[in-house]
Amino acid sequence: MQSAPDRHEYPAHWEADVVLRDGGTARIRPITVDDAERLVSFYEQVSDESKYYRFFAPYPRLSAKDVHRFTHHDFVDRVGLAATVGGEFIATVRYDRIGADGMAATATAPADEAEVAFLVQDAHQGRGVASALLEHIAAVARERDIRRFAAEVLPANNKMIKVFTDAGYTQKRSFEDGVVRLEFDLEPTERSLAVQRAREQRAEAHSVRRLLVPGSVAVIGTGRTPGGVGRSVLGNLREAGFTGDLYAVNKAFPEDLKELDGVPAHRSVRDIDGHVDLAVVAVPADHVPEVVTECGEHGVQGLVVLAAGYAESGPEGRERQRELVRHARAYGMRIIGPNAFGVINTSPQVRLNASLAPQMPRPGRIGLFAQSGAIGVALLSRLHRRGGGVTGVTGVSTFVSSGNRADVSGNDVLQYWYDDPDTDVALMYLESIGNPRKFTRLARRTAAAKPLVVVQGAGSAPQGHAVRATRLPHATVSVLLRQAGVIRVDTITELVDAGLLLARQPLPRGPRVGILGNSESLGLLTYDACLSEGLRPQPPLDLTTEASAEDFHAALAHALSDEACDAVVVTAIPAIGEASPGDAELAQALRSAAAAGPDKPVLVVHVELGGLAAALSAATSTAPRARTATPDAAAAEAGATRTGPTEPGTATGTPAAPAAEAAASEALEGTHLIPAYPAAERAVRALAEAVKYAQWRREAADPGKVPEHEDIDEKGAAALIGRLLARGQGLTLGTDETCELLGRYGIPVRRSLPAPAPDEAVRAAAALGYPVALKATAPHLRHRADLGGVRLDLADEEQLRRAYSELIELFGAPQELRPVVQAMAPRGVDTVVRAVIDPAAGAVLSFGLAGAASQLLGDMAHRLIPVTDRDAGSLVRSIRTAPLLFGWRGSTPVDTPALEELLLRVSRLVDDHPEVVAVTLEPVVVAPHGLSVLGASVRLAPPPARDDLGPRTLPAY
Repeated sequence: MQSAPDRHEYPAHWEADVVLRDGGTARIRPITVDDAERLVSFYEQVSDESKYYRFFAPYPRLSAKDVHRFTHHDFVDRVGLAATVGGEFIATVRYDRIGADGMAATATAPADEAEVAFLVQDAHQGRGVASALLEHIAAVARERDIRRFAAEVLPANNKMIKVFTDAGYTQKRSFEDGVVRLEFDLEPTERSLAVQRAREQRAEAHSVRRLLVPGSVAVIGTGRTPGGVGRSVLGNLREAGFTGDLYAVNKAFPEDLKELDGVPAHRSVRDIDGHVDLAVVAVPADHVPEVVTECGEHGVQGLVVLAAGYAESGPEGRERQRELVRHARAYGMRIIGPNAFGVINTSPQVRLNASLAPQMPRPGRIGLFAQSGAIGVALLSRLHRRGGGVTGVTGVSTFVSSGNRADVSGNDVLQYWYDDPDTDVALMYLESIGNPRKFTRLARRTAAAKPLVVVQGAGSAPQGHAVRATRLPHATVSVLLRQAGVIRVDTITELVDAGLLLARQPLPRGPRVGILGNSESLGLLTYDACLSEGLRPQPPLDLTTEASAEDFHAALAHALSDEACDAVVVTAIPAIGEASPGDAELAQALRSAAAAGPDKPVLVVHVELGGLAAALSAATSTAPRARTATPDAAAAEAGATRTGPTEPGTATGTPAAPAAEAAASEALEGTHLIPAYPAAERAVRALAEAVKYAQWRREAADPGKVPEHEDIDEKGAAALIGRLLARGQGLTLGTDETCELLGRYGIPVRRSLPAPAPDEAVRAAAALGYPVALKATAPHLRHRADLGGVRLDLADEEQLRRAYSELIELFGAPQELRPVVQAMAPRGVDTVVRAVIDPAAGAVLSFGLAGAASQLLGDMAHRLIPVTDRDAGSLVRSIRTAPLLFGWRGSTPVDTPALEELLLRVSRLVDDHPEVVAVTLEPVVVAPHGLSVLGASVRLAPPPARDDLGPRTLPAY
């Protein structure tokens, strides 16, 4: 939080929207002198028992003096916050600094301590309001240099005692005069952060659940005539068989209209007798505010806003979008949209299709999130085509299309999927990442439990999306996502390919791949694709075009039993001859072998065998099916369009009837579905991603540790940074200051001395000792040895003076060159180490080889700080030019353990001191024994806000 410039100025930055335990929202803001009536009204609705617990005595009403005291604050020593819903107070919290109002601080009650007290309306107790208020009042107190809270609570007030004890802060408890006194430090601890994030997960997951599992839905803006957005959504809800109550709403309905398509019809949400959980808003943007007010006053829990005309339409629309979010949250509602496509939940207990998708996807285990409605439709269609003829694991559990994602985002949906028992695999199409730091944290936790596959748009965010700026290149963000366990793919085709494999097959134990099939050429293509993706393929086994289904079965069973094989790719082309196996026969043979073999993934590459792909996806064995010589092109690309068992020689693209789907779902248990791909490259790419993810899962179980270094002087560095920052808001340190700061973290920088003239250069060399290097440090020559601005291995004064003259002849006067003399370092590999604090992604450590490798080719590896010893080792080995460090072509390997230790020390420096916003060490010469830091720069600035360490808040739009 930023500091307010004046102690009496209203601190608007303390305002925040929060998600409560039950998924509803509340607004937290400072209490002001204008809140007297709200405070009195709030107090009147609190029970006598709650009042007694607050004041330790019967206190039926607030006196005028109380009202004045509780509404007049200086926002420094006395602060009051209120949680509001619909503009009315539901809870309050305040602190009073010990020593304020003439009360003298003592040794036992210092001036950095304050007394804190809560009061929560009885109707809102149990919603987590007090816990949220405690987080926010603690953040306010830390901003005002208060380090400790004290609270006095009656022993019978178990709920409030639990709020304090469960917060995770370091505390002590005492009991005297019939009162429990709790004291706790406000500095965040690992436990307090863990508690905060666990509460965040439960609250945000519940808020999404309220949108995806509603008991009742109202479609607002339903037209009387067929067509139109509202009428389409209403029809989709009816056809999907929504299990809850459904209402059609339109203020233009005649008063005598009671039903529309068999659905109760109303002119306003207010006219509905029953409760409404979800409202689908399909009215023009100009009419949305009126609808939001009606929904809020009726107690609607969430909105899906389909209307366009918001931030995607320009500045006026962006302001309209801001107001929409503020308006809805004021009533405790969350929003999907605006400009959304809708939401789907295929659970048989819900059957919700509150979207513009005309067809309900098959139920399954894949969760799908798309910011773009068009991409969402494409993904649903592809999963439907390739999911086979029945329901199964490759169907969809839930689908969310967020549109402009002004409120509910991919982060919220991840919170829901994390512990959703109906979702095994999460697929996300993201055009922007609003909070990369939080997304990375949530992705890491989700990926440890279930696969998360993401397509991230490479361009700038669409105009309607409110995202924080990041200085990191798109490629760097992608690397950081992979570090968090995200399976990053480039296209929606790859998204579906990877999702089908991960949903149907076990994770591979390693990169060794067996290849078999009835085409030698297709086997070789698969072999080459494996090599290109970094896998370790075995020589392909050619079964010849005369192979029978039994031959495939035997070969696959043998490959799966091979200890030197971690996965198997089966290739199949149409065979010639009457004895060739049919699609269903071959599929049954492959599935039988896979089900009976060890737990290893099996993939099929088919060419012109759309029927085989459908049979492999079917939940039960099918009757023999005639194979079409020239199947539909779309079927070949998608995997299959022919669905359901058919008579020989027939084909159909009609989805199975609901009864057939239900029967097939019951028969699904114990079957082994095998993903099929129309190209070897696609199958192998999906397998390679599964191999990387499985490796990440194994390593995530032991992420390594951040080692302790006894020679690090953290306190001395903090004092130095404080003195330096006293000069100004941000500065780049000079050479001596840089060396001093880095030295406190055990990072010595090889000394260099200025040489503004030849005689000074000679004196510098004498002080440093020969041999020396002479370097031009002008900005256009720094780190540019290729331009001739560096002379190395100067053994004596004569060579030094000659080199100095050559530099002047080449580049001009010494004042333009800024030459320095530096003692020669041992020969080795030149590298570069950088650390930067990005406002969106957080602190990032980067490593690469110095020069063209990093500057021209972008060959840099990145890790989030703090870096563990395992991270440091993988960082060094992740760059493409890493072989140069390990003895490439007979060269001497360099001291990579010393390099890894340097990376760990830089990580510790930035992690310990967020004021260090940028560090560059270049070049770092890594020799066979040890390393030398020849150049270094450090930039200091006030630390950027860390929203992941502050109280829980919804993003401000």
